Amino acid sequence: MAKRIEVKDLNIYYGDFHAVESVELTVEPRTVTAFIGPSGCGKSTVLRTLNRMHEVIPGAYCTGQVLLDGANLYGKGVDPVAVRRTVGMVFQRANPFPAMSIRDNVVAGLRLTGAKNKKALDEVTERALRGANLWDEVKDRLDRSGASLSGGQQQRLCIARATAVEPEVLLMDEPCSALDPISTLAIEDLINELKERFTVVIVTHNMQQAARVSDRTAFFNLKAQGEPGRLVEIDSTEKIFSNPTQKSTEDYISGRFG
Repeated sequence: MAKRIEVKDLNIYYGDFHAVESVELTVEPRTVTAFIGPSGCGKSTVLRTLNRMHEVIPGAYCTGQVLLDGANLYGKGVDPVAVRRTVGMVFQRANPFPAMSIRDNVVAGLRLTGAKNKKALDEVTERALRGANLWDEVKDRLDRSGASLSGGQQQRLCIARATAVEPEVLLMDEPCSALDPISTLAIEDLINELKERFTVVIVTHNMQQAARVSDRTAFFNLKAQGEPGRLVEIDSTEKIFSNPTQKSTEDYISGRFG
């Protein structure tokens, strides 16, 4: 079941460096929220705090709260591995496990939790690949390496792998930046389908993509190099692109900077 995300007074650090300051935002269930903004503004950093991936970097930490249906992901005793199962992630570059078959790539997360029933795993494989609009393209070669697929197919394989464990939230960090236009369109169509089942948050440099796929858009910026990034505003995508509240948002969207 898709869940609601609430971020409260989130401050993110890399050691002594204050990377992002005082983020407050809400992401509703079964919606797509896009994070946009210039390079270095902290949008990917914020995304990684939503499933505790930020803290795998030595010296990195954050303060504040990230609530999933009211439960603090950073609460005492919360297992980060369990968080990452609930909040899945797809990265900028497709990263299928090259030594694994297409089938084994899809169910890798389930196998880590001890799942062994072949029939059940085969059913999950088909369901996840169908959900990623990839089944018809690969159903006759499931034993081939995931690395044998094209770039766009590999990214959809990674989406299938992320959704196979039935997360409630799906994070996507520039999932189309390394893809050609046709593959990008396939991923965008897929995002529109995924929001029927998941809460989706996507980071993108492509403002046209944000306008096409998202229900709400958050604009991040930083006052100067070396200063913390910050959330400038978040609103419906239509409003952000047609009538933003802040001048810096309008300047970025119109191409006057960034």
